Amino acid sequence: MDQTHVLLTLIGMGAVTYLPRLLPAWFLRGRELPPFLVAWLRYVPVAVLAALLLPSLLVQDGQLNFHWENLYLWAALPSILVAWKTKNMFATVLTGMVLVALARLLLGL
Repeated sequence: MDQTHVLLTLIGMGAVTYLPRLLPAWFLRGRELPPFLVAWLRYVPVAVLAALLLPSLLVQDGQLNFHWENLYLWAALPSILVAWKTKNMFATVLTGMVLVALARLLLGL
């Protein structure tokens, strides 16, 4: 691959990464959004995070896994409760990490 091809690839990757973020900010700058839209947009990060995490919690080797041996699923359940009650990302992550570490230490999973 020559240097021009690498440079064009990097520029293209930068464009497809930042344009979807910048264009809405440019078009919506100085405008007031309707309250229902603002309320709806608040759930987007939670929905994206759930969409990223759920397959790793439930799918192992291409199949759904609800067995008691699915350590990550069982650690996620109390972590979800902590997230819901505290709305604190640090407490949620810490809960999951501690539960996985304890299960591995005490149960040998």
